[in-house]
Amino acid sequence: MLTVALLAIVGVLMLVFSQVKGAFFPAYRVFSKTVEGALCFVTSFVPFSLWDILAIPLVLGLIGTFIWCLARKRSLLKWLSTVSLIVAALLLFLVGAWGLNHYSPPLSQDLALEVREYSADELEQATAYYLEQAAALAQSVPRDDEKHLVRQDFYELAGIAGASYTPLAKQYPMFEGADQPVKALLVAGEPLIYSGHVGIFWPFTGEANVPLNVAPAEAPFTMSHEAAHRLGIASEQEANFAAFLASTANKDPRFVYSGYYTAFNYCLNALVENYPERTQNFIQQAIGETIDPSNAKTYGARLVLFDRACTNEHYQTYEGPAEDAGQAVNDTYLKVFGEESGVKSYGEVVDYLIAWQLAL
Repeated sequence: MLTVALLAIVGVLMLVFSQVKGAFFPAYRVFSKTVEGALCFVTSFVPFSLWDILAIPLVLGLIGTFIWCLARKRSLLKWLSTVSLIVAALLLFLVGAWGLNHYSPPLSQDLALEVREYSADELEQATAYYLEQAAALAQSVPRDDEKHLVRQDFYELAGIAGASYTPLAKQYPMFEGADQPVKALLVAGEPLIYSGHVGIFWPFTGEANVPLNVAPAEAPFTMSHEAAHRLGIASEQEANFAAFLASTANKDPRFVYSGYYTAFNYCLNALVENYPERTQNFIQQAIGETIDPSNAKTYGARLVLFDRACTNEHYQTYEGPAEDAGQAVNDTYLKVFGEESGVKSYGEVVDYLIAWQLAL
């Protein structure tokens, strides 16, 4: 009965928040950030993800108790009842402490940013703008002799990313909150990438987590994305835009480049998908006809596109059935919380990026 009651509370909370969107904000987000910030502080004594390590004995304990019940001929119904109760309690915490942020008013409202449908010309203009910004920085970030980005120290970047929203909070209070470093996924990192994901926020411990083997061009941005979830920004597209703001407002050129590089990629992907006939001409104009290192604009654009190719190549090694399954799970999760586009919401950040560029 208690399990049913907990699940009923979860359902009621989600129903109420979905029907009266915005009525409990910003109060709920403040509550959520307080809870997650406290958990983040408690678990910050280790640089790696705590839940990533603790999950192993928990899973072993679950399997062990099941085997013990079979061996001792104990009631499996009681075991299942106990497990169901624990799952229901965890689900209630997940939804009550953080998940209801999915029903918050749009971030554009807090930023006083007008987001609407945009034309092909506006999309191409934004794509060109973000490429230009990334190109201007492409030669200033660490590269080897073959122009590949040099992989940076994960824990240094994680510390910078954790505090990346502090400057923004002075202008936008919704970015106030925990500033502890992003955590490294030591055990689940590789399986997570194979599932098609490069980061995860774990509300039960307040930890923003990223695998060690994230592509170098995206690492600072990805860390900032997960840190945004810790601040109660649940929507994927809005966490992406928050990561862009945090990255480009950073004093570290590695973060600024990663922010503009990723923004360009989102815009270019949208251009390719919606207006493929424009893409080839756009790229040709951006890179010029000849490789000229003295031309910072076209040479920088070539480096950005080179980083894009290297990033795609890096993740191609992880493609497979596990990615399809991981995407399906995440798609279902997002839709349950009202993100109707599911995993496609990752790309809808383009609307925010165009609006931001037009407002400059």
